[in-house]
Amino acid sequence: MALGPRLDLRQSQSLVMTPQLQQAIKLLALSNLEIEAFVAGELEKNPLLDAGSAEDDRFTPTDGVDRQVEQPALSADIGEADTLIGQGLGEADSPLDVDHSAETFIDDGPGDRMAAQAIGTGALGSGGGDMLPGHGGEAPDFDSFANPEPGLQEHLMEQAGSHLSGMDLLIATQLIGQIGEAGYLEANLLETAHALGVPLHDVERVLDVIQSFDPTGVGARSLSECLALQAKEADRYDPCMAKLLANLDLLARGALPQLRRICGVDEEDMADMIRELRGYDPKPGLRFGGERAAPVTPDLFVNPTKEGWAIEVNAATLPRLLVNRSYYVELSGGVQDKAAKSWLADCLASANWLVKALDQRQKTIIKVASEIVRQQEDFFHKGVAYLKPLTLKAVAEAIEMHESTVSRVTSNKYLSCPRGLYELKYFFTSGVAAADGDGAISAEAVKSHIKALIATEDPHAILSDDTLVDLLRAKGMDIARRTVAKYRESMGIGSSVQRRRQKALQGKAA
Repeated sequence: MALGPRLDLRQSQSLVMTPQLQQAIKLLALSNLEIEAFVAGELEKNPLLDAGSAEDDRFTPTDGVDRQVEQPALSADIGEADTLIGQGLGEADSPLDVDHSAETFIDDGPGDRMAAQAIGTGALGSGGGDMLPGHGGEAPDFDSFANPEPGLQEHLMEQAGSHLSGMDLLIATQLIGQIGEAGYLEANLLETAHALGVPLHDVERVLDVIQSFDPTGVGARSLSECLALQAKEADRYDPCMAKLLANLDLLARGALPQLRRICGVDEEDMADMIRELRGYDPKPGLRFGGERAAPVTPDLFVNPTKEGWAIEVNAATLPRLLVNRSYYVELSGGVQDKAAKSWLADCLASANWLVKALDQRQKTIIKVASEIVRQQEDFFHKGVAYLKPLTLKAVAEAIEMHESTVSRVTSNKYLSCPRGLYELKYFFTSGVAAADGDGAISAEAVKSHIKALIATEDPHAILSDDTLVDLLRAKGMDIARRTVAKYRESMGIGSSVQRRRQKALQGKAA
């Protein structure tokens, strides 16, 4: 066989994902708030994109179709008002884009809202009047732009600055920096003394000062020390209380007879001491527990109607995008080189694609949510006990989409209904077999039954896992004991022994 160059023609098929398709897939997995941040970035990059308003929908199509909008041709040499009015173009020469009759003005921030409130209440003048439209008639939210509350370490440093100075303040700064969120000191005093080059007793003396700061119990090195500091503050730290705090492990195990012998008290005094301990804060630093949790904004609203369920996308968190075609016509009419025309065409294509992609995203989310509501309708009517087992594959087959698409749609998205706020992933749960062998029961429904049984159990007849299995099987749930234990632990519910001790302690402290 001779060796030499030759040409071959081969045919093959391959799946190629364009950059726009990849971006559309990413948009599907984003929440409404993440979409808002993404669109804000696109508005900065693409001059043909505009953030529209509700009034713009009357004039601009929202289906994403690229339509040519006829614009009146304004000649540069037209300058007289009579000529403009004669051509019917008088409105195009309006000096200000303000509708004084509607009193609709641009809101530039909290300052404008405060001014609007002052005008509405007559604070800036003698005339009354309603607040400006667009603010819902509400007063400005001063809390939204107030300074955040100080954290635990800032709170402690303020007190240290007023009580200590010099080297003592330096030692206090080092110790406060090693206090955790719960208020416990996580430092080794001997190592801290060596690092600062000071005697150990100086570090211990400064720590005593820190432990006198607010909140009471901060700077403790153990739970016993934290509770002891609070007992001293309440003037309840006697020898009996000291012995009780030194044997908290026995209290946790419910060994009350042994504790009474160690403390040398009777049953009534022991109950009083336990009641006192229950009023203390084991984690005093959490009062200054960092940043507040961000509220969850629902992406969908589900409300009952006479015909069924109404599913609506939360439009308040979705930006309105419009293609500024008048600006495109203005730019394309000028003298441009080939590169500028290509760039402008790319901007127009990108803007049209983004509008279409966002519209398609909303339709897909509504389609998936509608199927979830249809299959979990009993949950919306009757509660979590009627939640059915559901998989992504089942929803995907029902709406004729790929399973990965359903997974992206249900990620990081929340649904608000009369029963509360739920993540879409919440409705996809595994199940256990029914006792009669017909169908299955959702794991969340089983957890709900277990929680209800334990909540109503008799303190003198604590339900064991085996007893729970029998009760659940009587309700038609074929479940094993180890599954009951797994579900119980996932809900943070202790075993029967732990619950018996806890309720015995509660009975003593009551």
